[in-house]
Amino acid sequence: MSDSPQMRDNLRQMIAVLQAERQALAGLDLDAIMGCANEKIALCGTLDACGPFADGFALDEECRGLLDAARRLNEVNRQVRNLIAANVSARLDALTGAAAVYRPAAAPYGHLGVRA
Repeated sequence: MSDSPQMRDNLRQMIAVLQAERQALAGLDLDAIMGCANEKIALCGTLDACGPFADGFALDEECRGLLDAARRLNEVNRQVRNLIAANVSARLDALTGAAAVYRPAAAPYGHLGVRA
């Protein structure tokens, strides 16, 4: 369990990066968002190296709590990114007068399953 303090530190760093990412998303600061993405990738590699699957390493309660907090923060940030993307798509559609790419056009689908 000598990796436990290292894992705790890495998880705390990940939480700090996820909180910074949330601030960057709120401010629409693209440079900060990209910096956070790079930091998350680097931390994921570090966490993989001292992960729970190596040498029968078991997570203690503090690590489980930090991991759960990081998972929740990442999910919230993912939802915020998706909302921003949807908002941008809606604005671009409004500017161009075009329909959204992912919306199916009104088409009669009843004939697809019918054989003559």
